[in-house]
Amino acid sequence: MHFSMYSYLRKFLFYFNPERSHTIALQGLRFADKLGLLRLVTKPTAHPRTVMGLTFQHPVGLAAGLDKNADYVDALAALGFSFIEIGTVTPKPQTGNMPPRLFRLVEQEALINRMGFNNKGMEYVAHQLEKTRYRGILGINIGKNKDTPLEHAADDYRLGFRHLWKYASYITINISSPNTPGLRDLQEANALTALLATLKKEQGKIAEIHRYIPLVVKISPDLSHEALRTMATILLQQKIDGVIATNTTIQREGIEQSPVAHEAGGLSGRPLQARSTYVIKQLHPLLQNNIPIIASGGVIDKASIQEKLAAGASLVQVYTGLIYHGLEIMNDTSK
Repeated sequence: MHFSMYSYLRKFLFYFNPERSHTIALQGLRFADKLGLLRLVTKPTAHPRTVMGLTFQHPVGLAAGLDKNADYVDALAALGFSFIEIGTVTPKPQTGNMPPRLFRLVEQEALINRMGFNNKGMEYVAHQLEKTRYRGILGINIGKNKDTPLEHAADDYRLGFRHLWKYASYITINISSPNTPGLRDLQEANALTALLATLKKEQGKIAEIHRYIPLVVKISPDLSHEALRTMATILLQQKIDGVIATNTTIQREGIEQSPVAHEAGGLSGRPLQARSTYVIKQLHPLLQNNIPIIASGGVIDKASIQEKLAAGASLVQVYTGLIYHGLEIMNDTSK
Protein backbone atom coordinates (compact mmCIF):
# COMPACT_ATOMS: atom_id res chain seq x y z
CA MET A 1 0.00 0.00 0.00
CA HIS A 2 1.46 3.35 -1.01
CA PHE A 3 2.30 5.66 1.89
CA SER A 4 -0.06 8.42 0.73
CA MET A 5 -2.92 5.89 0.75
CA TYR A 6 -1.94 4.65 4.19
CA SER A 7 -1.72 8.21 5.54
CA TYR A 8 -5.44 8.63 4.80
CA LEU A 9 -6.24 5.29 6.42
CA ARG A 10 -4.12 6.23 9.42
CA LYS A 11 -6.09 9.46 9.91
CA PHE A 12 -9.28 7.40 10.04
CA LEU A 13 -7.82 4.80 12.43
CA PHE A 14 -6.30 7.43 14.73
CA TYR A 15 -9.76 8.94 15.16
CA PHE A 16 -10.51 5.99 17.51
CA ASN A 17 -8.77 5.09 20.75
CA PRO A 18 -5.70 2.90 20.12
CA GLU A 19 -7.16 -0.42 21.22
CA ARG A 20 -10.35 0.12 19.21
CA SER A 21 -8.44 1.14 16.09
CA HIS A 22 -6.23 -1.95 16.49
CA THR A 23 -9.33 -4.16 16.30
CA ILE A 24 -10.87 -2.20 13.41
CA ALA A 25 -7.64 -2.41 11.40
CA LEU A 26 -7.25 -6.17 11.88
CA GLN A 27 -10.90 -6.93 11.14
CA GLY A 28 -10.70 -4.72 8.05
CA LEU A 29 -7.58 -6.56 6.97
CA ARG A 30 -9.28 -9.93 7.33
CA PHE A 31 -12.26 -8.68 5.30
CA ALA A 32 -9.93 -7.39 2.56
CA ASP A 33 -8.18 -10.78 2.51
CA LYS A 34 -11.48 -12.61 2.07
CA LEU A 35 -12.32 -10.32 -0.87
CA GLY A 36 -8.95 -11.10 -2.44
CA LEU A 37 -7.86 -7.45 -2.24
CA LEU A 38 -4.59 -8.23 -0.46
CA ARG A 39 -3.32 -9.96 -3.60
CA LEU A 40 -2.79 -6.42 -4.92
CA VAL A 41 -0.26 -5.60 -2.18
CA THR A 42 3.28 -5.26 -3.54
CA LYS A 43 5.51 -7.81 -1.85
CA PRO A 44 9.12 -7.07 -0.84
CA THR A 45 11.87 -8.35 -3.13
CA ALA A 46 13.10 -11.81 -2.14
CA HIS A 47 16.61 -11.96 -0.70
CA PRO A 48 16.59 -15.36 1.03
CA ARG A 49 18.66 -15.94 4.15
CA THR A 50 18.94 -18.93 6.47
CA VAL A 51 18.67 -18.21 10.19
CA MET A 52 18.15 -20.86 12.91
CA GLY A 53 17.97 -23.45 10.12
CA LEU A 54 14.92 -21.68 8.61
CA THR A 55 14.86 -19.94 5.23
CA PHE A 56 13.46 -16.40 5.35
CA GLN A 57 12.60 -14.73 2.04
CA HIS A 58 13.78 -11.31 3.29
CA PRO A 59 14.70 -9.92 6.72
CA VAL A 60 11.43 -8.23 7.78
CA GLY A 61 8.87 -10.03 9.92
CA LEU A 62 5.98 -9.08 12.18
CA ALA A 63 6.60 -8.81 15.92
CA ALA A 64 4.46 -10.47 18.57
CA GLY A 65 1.68 -8.39 20.08
CA LEU A 66 -0.20 -7.42 16.93
CA ASP A 67 -1.99 -10.76 16.62
CA LYS A 68 -2.05 -12.23 20.11
CA ASN A 69 -4.51 -15.06 19.44
CA ALA A 70 -3.69 -16.15 15.87
CA ASP A 71 -6.99 -14.70 14.66
CA TYR A 72 -5.51 -12.87 11.66
CA VAL A 73 -2.52 -14.94 10.53
CA ASP A 74 -3.68 -15.53 6.95
CA ALA A 75 -4.53 -11.87 6.34
CA LEU A 76 -1.25 -10.67 7.86
CA ALA A 77 0.69 -13.20 5.78
CA ALA A 78 -0.80 -11.68 2.61
CA LEU A 79 1.01 -8.40 3.41
CA GLY A 80 4.38 -9.94 2.55
CA PHE A 81 6.16 -10.41 5.88
CA SER A 82 8.88 -13.05 5.71
CA PHE A 83 7.74 -14.39 9.07
CA ILE A 84 5.00 -13.76 11.60
CA GLU A 85 5.21 -14.04 15.38
CA ILE A 86 1.95 -14.40 17.30
CA GLY A 87 1.29 -14.04 21.04
CA THR A 88 2.17 -13.58 23.78
CA VAL A 89 0.16 -16.72 24.63
CA THR A 90 -0.29 -17.94 28.22
CA PRO A 91 -1.54 -21.39 29.28
CA LYS A 92 -4.85 -20.05 30.64
CA PRO A 93 -6.86 -17.19 29.10
CA GLN A 94 -6.48 -13.86 30.86
CA THR A 95 -8.02 -10.43 30.36
CA GLY A 96 -4.86 -8.42 31.00
CA ASN A 97 -4.80 -5.05 32.70
CA MET A 98 -7.73 -2.67 32.92
CA PRO A 99 -8.19 -0.17 30.04
CA PRO A 100 -7.01 2.35 29.14
CA ARG A 101 -3.80 0.38 28.61
CA LEU A 102 -2.54 1.51 25.20
CA PHE A 103 -1.45 5.10 24.44
CA ARG A 104 -0.33 6.80 21.24
CA LEU A 105 2.46 9.37 21.19
CA VAL A 106 1.94 10.59 17.64
CA GLU A 107 4.53 13.35 17.69
CA GLN A 108 7.22 10.91 18.88
CA GLU A 109 5.99 8.01 16.68
CA ALA A 110 5.68 5.83 19.77
CA LEU A 111 3.28 3.73 21.83
CA ILE A 112 3.06 2.99 25.54
CA ASN A 113 1.31 -0.25 26.39
CA ARG A 114 0.49 -2.05 29.61
CA MET A 115 -1.73 -4.71 28.06
CA GLY A 116 -0.59 -7.41 30.51
CA PHE A 117 -0.57 -10.50 28.26
CA ASN A 118 -4.27 -10.28 27.43
CA ASN A 119 -4.97 -13.39 25.36
CA LYS A 120 -7.43 -16.27 24.97
CA GLY A 121 -5.02 -18.97 26.11
CA MET A 122 -3.11 -21.77 24.44
CA GLU A 123 -6.15 -24.02 23.76
CA TYR A 124 -7.85 -21.27 21.75
CA VAL A 125 -4.64 -20.40 19.86
CA ALA A 126 -4.05 -24.06 18.95
CA HIS A 127 -7.61 -24.25 17.62
CA GLN A 128 -7.07 -21.12 15.50
CA LEU A 129 -3.77 -22.41 14.11
CA GLU A 130 -5.45 -25.66 13.08
CA LYS A 131 -7.55 -23.57 10.68
CA THR A 132 -4.91 -21.30 9.12
CA ARG A 133 -3.83 -21.68 5.49
CA TYR A 134 -0.46 -20.04 6.17
CA ARG A 135 2.51 -22.38 5.81
CA GLY A 136 5.30 -19.80 6.09
CA ILE A 137 7.56 -19.21 9.07
CA LEU A 138 5.51 -18.80 12.26
CA GLY A 139 6.94 -17.86 15.63
CA ILE A 140 4.86 -18.44 18.74
CA ASN A 141 5.62 -16.19 21.69
CA ILE A 142 4.76 -17.74 25.05
CA GLY A 143 4.53 -16.33 28.57
CA LYS A 144 3.39 -17.14 32.07
CA ASN A 145 -0.01 -16.35 33.56
CA LYS A 146 -0.07 -13.39 35.94
CA ASP A 147 -1.32 -15.53 38.85
CA THR A 148 1.39 -18.18 38.42
CA PRO A 149 4.04 -17.68 41.13
CA LEU A 150 7.50 -16.90 39.77
CA GLU A 151 8.90 -20.12 41.24
CA HIS A 152 6.45 -22.07 39.03
CA ALA A 153 6.97 -19.96 35.90
CA ALA A 154 8.89 -22.76 34.16
CA ASP A 155 5.75 -24.94 34.36
CA ASP A 156 3.78 -22.36 32.36
CA TYR A 157 6.48 -22.01 29.70
CA ARG A 158 6.84 -25.78 29.41
CA LEU A 159 3.06 -26.13 29.06
CA GLY A 160 3.01 -23.52 26.30
CA PHE A 161 5.92 -25.16 24.49
CA ARG A 162 4.37 -28.63 24.77
CA HIS A 163 0.95 -27.50 23.58
CA LEU A 164 1.95 -25.26 20.67
CA TRP A 165 5.22 -26.59 19.24
CA LYS A 166 3.59 -28.46 16.36
CA TYR A 167 2.28 -25.21 14.87
CA ALA A 168 5.56 -23.32 15.35
CA SER A 169 8.63 -22.76 13.20
CA TYR A 170 10.22 -21.45 16.41
CA ILE A 171 9.11 -20.69 19.97
CA THR A 172 9.94 -17.41 21.74
CA ILE A 173 9.87 -17.12 25.50
CA ASN A 174 8.84 -13.68 26.71
CA ILE A 175 10.63 -12.98 30.00
CA SER A 176 11.02 -9.26 29.41
CA SER A 177 7.60 -7.62 29.29
CA PRO A 178 7.37 -4.88 31.93
CA ASN A 179 3.62 -5.44 32.27
CA THR A 180 3.50 -8.70 34.26
CA PRO A 181 4.70 -8.15 37.83
CA GLY A 182 8.02 -9.88 38.52
CA LEU A 183 8.39 -11.29 34.99
CA ARG A 184 11.68 -9.53 34.28
CA ASP A 185 13.18 -11.25 37.36
CA LEU A 186 13.36 -14.35 35.14
CA GLN A 187 16.26 -12.62 33.34
CA GLU A 188 18.37 -12.89 36.51
CA ALA A 189 21.17 -15.45 36.13
CA ASN A 190 19.96 -18.31 38.35
CA ALA A 191 16.32 -18.04 37.32
CA LEU A 192 17.23 -17.80 33.63
CA THR A 193 19.58 -20.80 33.78
CA ALA A 194 16.93 -22.96 35.47
CA LEU A 195 14.17 -21.88 33.05
CA LEU A 196 16.26 -22.45 29.93
CA ALA A 197 17.49 -25.83 31.17
CA THR A 198 13.86 -26.92 31.64
CA LEU A 199 12.86 -25.76 28.17
CA LYS A 200 15.94 -27.23 26.46
CA LYS A 201 14.99 -30.57 28.02
CA GLU A 202 11.47 -30.21 26.60
CA GLN A 203 12.91 -29.18 23.23
CA GLY A 204 15.13 -32.28 23.22
CA LYS A 205 12.24 -34.64 23.98
CA ILE A 206 10.17 -33.21 21.12
CA ALA A 207 13.15 -33.28 18.73
CA GLU A 208 13.74 -37.00 19.43
CA ILE A 209 10.22 -37.96 18.45
CA HIS A 210 9.13 -35.22 16.04
CA ARG A 211 11.37 -32.29 14.98
CA TYR A 212 13.68 -29.66 16.38
CA ILE A 213 11.90 -26.42 17.35
CA PRO A 214 14.33 -23.48 17.70
CA LEU A 215 14.06 -21.74 21.08
CA VAL A 216 14.34 -17.94 21.13
CA VAL A 217 14.60 -15.60 24.14
CA LYS A 218 13.15 -12.06 24.03
CA ILE A 219 15.12 -9.69 26.24
CA SER A 220 14.67 -6.28 27.81
CA PRO A 221 16.35 -3.11 26.49
CA ASP A 222 16.87 -1.99 30.09
CA LEU A 223 19.64 -4.47 30.96
CA SER A 224 23.04 -3.11 31.97
CA HIS A 225 26.13 -4.11 30.00
CA GLU A 226 27.13 -6.43 32.83
CA ALA A 227 23.69 -8.07 32.82
CA LEU A 228 23.91 -8.47 29.03
CA ARG A 229 27.33 -10.11 29.38
CA THR A 230 25.94 -12.57 31.96
CA MET A 231 22.90 -13.27 29.81
CA ALA A 232 25.02 -13.92 26.71
CA THR A 233 27.12 -16.43 28.66
CA ILE A 234 23.99 -18.30 29.79
CA LEU A 235 22.41 -18.25 26.30
CA LEU A 236 25.60 -19.76 24.86
CA GLN A 237 25.90 -22.36 27.62
CA GLN A 238 22.28 -23.44 27.14
CA LYS A 239 22.63 -23.48 23.31
CA ILE A 240 19.70 -21.14 22.75
CA ASP A 241 18.86 -20.76 19.04
CA GLY A 242 18.09 -17.04 18.82
CA VAL A 243 17.57 -13.84 20.80
CA ILE A 244 15.08 -11.04 20.15
CA ALA A 245 16.52 -7.65 21.09
CA THR A 246 14.46 -6.01 22.41
CA ASN A 247 11.14 -5.78 24.18
CA THR A 248 9.66 -2.40 25.21
CA THR A 249 11.41 -0.08 27.68
CA ILE A 250 10.34 1.41 31.00
CA GLN A 251 12.59 4.42 30.34
CA ARG A 252 10.99 7.66 29.16
CA GLU A 253 13.92 9.31 27.40
CA GLY A 254 12.78 11.35 24.40
CA ILE A 255 9.12 11.59 25.40
CA GLU A 256 9.38 13.83 28.46
CA GLN A 257 7.08 16.44 26.88
CA SER A 258 4.30 13.99 26.05
CA PRO A 259 1.10 14.29 28.12
CA VAL A 260 1.09 10.48 28.52
CA ALA A 261 4.79 10.11 29.44
CA HIS A 262 3.78 9.38 33.05
CA GLU A 263 1.64 6.38 32.08
CA ALA A 264 2.98 3.02 33.29
CA GLY A 265 3.91 0.44 30.67
CA GLY A 266 6.42 -0.37 27.99
CA LEU A 267 7.49 2.26 25.46
CA SER A 268 7.98 1.26 21.82
CA GLY A 269 8.67 3.10 18.57
CA ARG A 270 11.18 5.78 17.60
CA PRO A 271 12.28 6.71 21.17
CA LEU A 272 13.44 3.09 21.63
CA GLN A 273 15.46 2.98 18.39
CA ALA A 274 18.85 4.09 19.75
CA ARG A 275 18.66 1.95 22.89
CA SER A 276 17.64 -1.25 21.11
CA THR A 277 20.40 -0.74 18.52
CA TYR A 278 22.89 -0.20 21.34
CA VAL A 279 21.83 -3.53 22.91
CA ILE A 280 22.32 -5.30 19.55
CA LYS A 281 25.79 -3.78 19.18
CA GLN A 282 26.73 -4.90 22.70
CA LEU A 283 25.23 -8.36 22.33
CA HIS A 284 26.53 -9.24 18.86
CA PRO A 285 30.21 -9.74 19.82
CA LEU A 286 29.23 -11.39 23.12
CA LEU A 287 27.29 -14.08 21.24
CA GLN A 288 30.37 -14.84 19.09
CA ASN A 289 28.29 -15.39 15.92
CA ASN A 290 26.82 -18.52 17.53
CA ILE A 291 23.35 -17.13 18.25
CA PRO A 292 21.54 -14.93 15.72
CA ILE A 293 19.85 -11.70 16.81
CA ILE A 294 16.36 -10.70 15.71
CA ALA A 295 15.97 -6.93 16.07
CA SER A 296 12.74 -5.59 17.56
CA GLY A 297 12.01 -2.26 19.20
CA GLY A 298 12.53 1.04 17.43
CA VAL A 299 12.13 -0.52 13.98
CA ILE A 300 10.27 2.50 12.70
CA ASP A 301 11.35 3.02 9.07
CA LYS A 302 13.70 1.75 6.35
CA ALA A 303 16.70 3.59 7.83
CA SER A 304 16.20 1.97 11.23
CA ILE A 305 15.91 -1.46 9.62
CA GLN A 306 19.27 -0.96 7.91
CA GLU A 307 20.71 0.33 11.20
CA LYS A 308 19.65 -2.85 13.02
CA LEU A 309 21.09 -5.13 10.33
CA ALA A 310 24.36 -3.16 10.30
CA ALA A 311 24.54 -3.46 14.13
CA GLY A 312 24.54 -7.25 13.88
CA ALA A 313 20.92 -8.37 13.58
CA SER A 314 20.09 -11.15 11.11
CA LEU A 315 16.36 -10.33 10.97
CA VAL A 316 14.08 -7.52 12.10
CA GLN A 317 10.51 -7.39 13.40
CA VAL A 318 8.12 -4.47 12.99
CA TYR A 319 5.05 -3.43 14.98
CA THR A 320 4.93 0.25 16.00
CA GLY A 321 6.61 1.25 12.72
CA LEU A 322 3.78 -0.47 10.87
CA ILE A 323 1.20 1.53 12.84
CA TYR A 324 2.82 4.84 11.89
CA HIS A 325 4.11 4.13 8.36
CA GLY A 326 2.17 1.18 6.94
CA LEU A 327 3.79 -1.30 4.56
CA GLU A 328 6.14 1.35 3.18
CA ILE A 329 8.49 0.27 5.97
CA MET A 330 9.20 -3.02 4.16
CA ASN A 331 10.10 -1.64 0.73
CA ASP A 332 13.69 -2.06 -0.47
CA THR A 333 14.94 -3.31 2.89
CA SER A 334 16.13 -6.71 1.75
CA LYS A 335 19.85 -6.29 1.26
